[in-house]
Amino acid sequence: MREVTFLILTALADEPRHGYGIIQEVGLLSGDRVTLLPGTLYTALDRLTAQGLIELSQEEVVDGRLRRYYRLRADGRAELARQTERLRQLATAAESRLRGLRPNPA
Repeated sequence: MREVTFLILTALADEPRHGYGIIQEVGLLSGDRVTLLPGTLYTALDRLTAQGLIELSQEEVVDGRLRRYYRLRADGRAELARQTERLRQLATAAESRLRGLRPNPA
């Protein structure tokens, strides 16, 4: 899974968010290392929706503009948990190598 996808799913893990809210949350989660452009975000949201990982939660009009909120679906939560564990295992292996130790095979 790409880092941007992981960050988008993570941004939606605690509550539904609209596009700009997701962009802000991804910046916060990444320490402002990742800056999502709207085109990149909405392409990813369309893909994640088609994959069944997220869904449209609600729509509202704010200042004459439509604001769409997205939320994580159960399959998205499960995939995020799998990816989190995968990254945890990789980080543990890297830490072991940096200390000069070989990790125990799982």
